[in-house]
Amino acid sequence: MNIKLFVKDHCPRCPAAKRVCEGLDTVEVFDVTSVDGLAEASFYGVLATPTVLVIDIHGREIAGWRGEPPERVALMEVLAQ
Repeated sequence: MNIKLFVKDHCPRCPAAKRVCEGLDTVEVFDVTSVDGLAEASFYGVLATPTVLVIDIHGREIAGWRGEPPERVALMEVLAQ
């Protein structure tokens, strides 16, 4: 599984989302103000930051938190499945 974290500067909740994802091997961070970050956000329908998506090996979203950081426990439960 892969974690995609969508953030932008001056987002008051993004630092908390970064802390939740800190130390996990499979995290890709996308700044939605960059061209690449915006393209990835558009592909996954991301409209709010922070957004944390858990993507399976087939590229499907299996869990997501939009606009609020997830609790670390909730993210770890999804990853353990």
